[in-house]
Amino acid sequence: MPHLILVRHGISEWNKLGLWTGWKDPELAPEGFEDAKRAGTSLKDIRIDIAFTADLKRTISTLETIKKEIENTELETIIDKALRERNYGYLAGQNKWKLKEQYGDEQFMKWRRGWDEPIPNGESLKDVYDRVIPYYKNIILPELHDERNVLVVASGNSLRALVKYLESISDDDIAKLEIGLGEVYVYELSAKGEIISKEIRAENAEKGKV
Repeated sequence: MPHLILVRHGISEWNKLGLWTGWKDPELAPEGFEDAKRAGTSLKDIRIDIAFTADLKRTISTLETIKKEIENTELETIIDKALRERNYGYLAGQNKWKLKEQYGDEQFMKWRRGWDEPIPNGESLKDVYDRVIPYYKNIILPELHDERNVLVVASGNSLRALVKYLESISDDDIAKLEIGLGEVYVYELSAKGEIISKEIRAENAEKGKV
């Protein structure tokens, strides 16, 4: 049975500063490369046939580090903007914790974890879902149907959208899902793309704090 492996990028320089990043393009922090190494180490027992990632430095660097760690630097790789993080619009580059103080917990959590909460000049999680899931169905799923093990390295919200689809999580319950920086989700799937098993590796105890 094929495996679908989801990895959130390691901590970036902006993550460390508490800045909402979105489509902005900071590099991984030194600790982020260590996150990526841990993710790679956790995957040495699985053959990976193809990898997908977004066109952002933090996801590409995470993937390249994983490829070195699993000793497969020639791994077939597809980079596509469809897998980008949520566009945070005018919130991008602002300190999320200062915004929380300014606007209060309720508005902050709507922005951060709401399903269909628009941000001026940006996206809701629903918008992310509407671009990530067609890409998954049209581009990634056929690879799984061919019994290939697929690695997807992306950002928190693009992965949350994908997990929502895979696990049939409701619009309300998706707010509870937090994927830590550098965390690895390993799914074993049926020929139809249904989940047989799920395992979380390289779990990040600091999830939700950056």
